[in-house]
Amino acid sequence: MAMVKRSIGVCKRLFGSSSCLSTSTATSDHDIARRLQLPPFDYKPRPYKGPLADEVFAKRKKFLGPSLFHFYQKLLNIVEGMMQHLFDENGRRYLDAFAGIVTISCGHCHPAVLNAIMEQSKLLQHTTTIYLHHAIADFAEALASKMPGNLKVVYFLNSGSEANDLAMLMARLYTGNMDANRYARELQDHIDYGPSGRVAGFMAETIQACIIHPSCLISKLQSGTGGAVELAPGYLKLAYDIIHKAGGVCIADEVQCGFARTGSHFWGFETQGVIPDIVTMAKGIGNGLPLAAVVTTPEIASVMAQKLQFNTFGENPVCFAGGLAVLRVLDKERRQCHCADVGSHSIQRLRSMMQVHDKLGILVGKGGLHGNVFRIKPPMCFTKDDADALDCAISKL
Repeated sequence: MAMVKRSIGVCKRLFGSSSCLSTSTATSDHDIARRLQLPPFDYKPRPYKGPLADEVFAKRKKFLGPSLFHFYQKLLNIVEGMMQHLFDENGRRYLDAFAGIVTISCGHCHPAVLNAIMEQSKLLQHTTTIYLHHAIADFAEALASKMPGNLKVVYFLNSGSEANDLAMLMARLYTGNMDANRYARELQDHIDYGPSGRVAGFMAETIQACIIHPSCLISKLQSGTGGAVELAPGYLKLAYDIIHKAGGVCIADEVQCGFARTGSHFWGFETQGVIPDIVTMAKGIGNGLPLAAVVTTPEIASVMAQKLQFNTFGENPVCFAGGLAVLRVLDKERRQCHCADVGSHSIQRLRSMMQVHDKLGILVGKGGLHGNVFRIKPPMCFTKDDADALDCAISKL
C-alpha cells in the first residue's frame, strides 16, 4: 500500500495535479475495447516523398556514432507533427506522450510559435551579443517577470547541460570554493574521511538531486531517466538551509519541471516553497528550439564580471522570437491551469500498468536501469480525451 501511495504521489507531480485523488470506478473490458482508439484530430498530413525508414536507418548506422539508440523493434520514421500528434512515413498518426523528451511545451508546430520564428527569420537569422537586438531584451524581460524573489538577471545558452555548467561556474566563483590546491587536499580528505564541510553549491530538480562539491567532478542525474522520484515535502527547505550554512548556493534545475508543467506552479521548486539562488532552464523554453537560460540574482551575477562569458548563439533573434512566443502561448492558452486539470483527470484513471496495447500508436518514453520505467511527459496541449486513450493503452482499469 505504501508503494502504491508513493507512486500516485509521484504521478500527481508529473501530471500537474494538486487535488486529492478519488477512487476510480471499475471499467468493463467491453468499455475499454470501445475506447481503444485515438481521439479524433482534424488534420491531414502532407504526402511524404522522402527516404523511408530502412534507408534512413542504414545511413544512420554508417555515418553516426554507435552510441545512438532507439526504442522500437520496428523502426519508426517520424516525418511530421502537429500539436500533440506525430505522423510517420505512411501517414499513421501517433499520440505523443513524451514531447520530444519533455521539450515540446506548446505543441508540435504551434501556429503562434511558428509564425514568430518565420517572421523573424525573414528579417535577421543571426546576430551576437556584441550588437544590440531587441529580441534578447524582450525575452529576458518576459522571462524575468516569471521569476520569484530577486531572480532577475538572465543568461541565455543553447542547452540544459550548458546552463548547468554555467550555474556551477557561478556557484564556485560566488562562494570562492575553487582554489586548485584546496581542491586536491579536499579530494584526498573526501576519499579518506568524507565531505570536508564546505560546498560550492547544491543543484536539485524537484525530482532527484545532487551536491556540487568543490573537490568533485559532478555527474548530474537526469529527472525521470531512472524513474520519477518526487522529493519529500519540505526537503528542499531543509537542504537549502544546510547548504547556505556551509557557504554554498542553491541551484534549481528546471530543465524538465519548469514552465507550468507541474500545473500547481509555474516552476517546480515552488512546489517546495523555496526560492533558489540560481535557476537553470531549457527544453520547453523553446518548444524545440535550441534555447536555454540561467537566471540568478544581481549579487551572484556580479561575480561573472571576473570572466568573459560569450556564446556565439547567445543572441539568436530567431530563437528568442520563438521563446517569447512560447511564454505568450502558455499565458494566453492558460496551460498551467490546463495541466492541473488534465493531470488530475489522468491520475484518477491511471491505476496500473499491467499490459501495453500497441494498436493505438501512442509514444511514451522509457527509462530506468533495466528500461522498465514509463516516462509520460506529454506536450501541455494534451487533452482529457488524449489522457483517456493513453490510460487505456497503458493499463487495464
